[in-house]
Amino acid sequence: MKPFMDENFLLQTKTAQALYHEHAKNEMIFDYHCHLNPSEIANNKRFTTITDAWLGGDHYKWRMMRANGTPEALVTGKDADPYDKFLAWAATMENCLGNPLYHWTHLELQRYFGIKEVLNTKNAKAIYEEANHQFKVNENLSVKGIMKQFKVYAVGTTDDPADDLVYHQQIASQKDFPSKVIPSFRPDKALAIEKETFVSYIEALAKASGKKIEMATDVVDALINRLDFFVSMGCKASDHALITAPSIFKSESEVNAIYAKKLAGATLSEVEVEAYKTFVLTHLARAYAKRDIAMQLHFASIRDNNGLMFKALGPDTGYDASHDKELAQGLSAFLNNLSQTGEVPKTILYTLNPKDYYTLATLMGCYQDGIPGKMQLGSAWWFADHKDGMEEQMKLLGNVGLLPRFIGMLTDSRSFLSYSRHEYFRRILCNIFGTWAEEGEIPNDMDMLGNVVRNISFGNAKAYFEG
Repeated sequence: MKPFMDENFLLQTKTAQALYHEHAKNEMIFDYHCHLNPSEIANNKRFTTITDAWLGGDHYKWRMMRANGTPEALVTGKDADPYDKFLAWAATMENCLGNPLYHWTHLELQRYFGIKEVLNTKNAKAIYEEANHQFKVNENLSVKGIMKQFKVYAVGTTDDPADDLVYHQQIASQKDFPSKVIPSFRPDKALAIEKETFVSYIEALAKASGKKIEMATDVVDALINRLDFFVSMGCKASDHALITAPSIFKSESEVNAIYAKKLAGATLSEVEVEAYKTFVLTHLARAYAKRDIAMQLHFASIRDNNGLMFKALGPDTGYDASHDKELAQGLSAFLNNLSQTGEVPKTILYTLNPKDYYTLATLMGCYQDGIPGKMQLGSAWWFADHKDGMEEQMKLLGNVGLLPRFIGMLTDSRSFLSYSRHEYFRRILCNIFGTWAEEGEIPNDMDMLGNVVRNISFGNAKAYFEG
């Protein structure tokens, strides 16, 4: 029987072990999509408790705690004792067998704190006190220390176009900062014309861009103005949260009329909403192509499903789910429209529903040109971000695309303790290639395979985003 999560965890063959330990393990990390807080990075945040670090904003854990019957006061409550919250998480962990959080939690205990015990309610107090002590005395557990310790080459934060990026400027001015912190352009609020908050957001965008916004075309101009500012600050990627691809094409005058209707307080039809989104996103995609900005499209999330809890806690609190909307026809129309003028940007396609993998992987192949791996099937995302999900995504990409061109893992995380997920991914990656090699499905050429896993671990992402 294999030991629990030892040095060869998830590495089922000798070849897999060699690929990981000799090639993938020590590669740097390019975490090109995350939700870390730039203010916390700039100010080199130090956590006071492991509760703050683990449970402060992690809706993955919150969902499991609720499933375990934990009272909401111990999940998101502001006044609960930090140890009581941690104990509730330890009790949840005892029931997380089979969930990736079980592996991630223990990887974080091992890699960040050197704690090899299995977390449970019996040893929760000792682990809590030891982790808190290390946060207090160990410089490697400050934000800078963590990034240096885990060899983080770069992170791509997620930033609103109206953001002044002042914390990115502060980070860039710190000569000793160990990693690049790159803003990513996330204009969702400017596309969400159906929401009540849209008009007030447009006012903020107008102020940030210094432009009057009276028509839909002005929205585009303001966004591109802000995009150019983001590019001047090192931006390499945009990001868009979509249910499906917007693909209702209307003329500029028609979309301006839709925008005017919104400003007048009228309710827009679904067709009008999608026409506005198609118009704005199409113009942005063309701007991305001209500026060599990668366009990330995240599909198939149905959000804020529990209305009562949304009112109490707001978004991103653990009440989202996988959507089942059709995707192929709309995405084909959207990309095909861009292709008519040669303006398909580098694009990364993610889905929260694995049923879409074949659609995305085969459709993106219709728009590959000129750049190795220009169109990417994004890493297994969110609810699919587990061992089975990662294997399914990579094996499917191997079946219908070029797996060695894959740009690899991202954390999509709000936690500074999530870098060990890159290790998790790399172990799974090496096990896939190691198994194929030992079964005679690919050559057992360690120079070639070592180069492939190093590239997927780091090199491909660096080349893709930095050229």
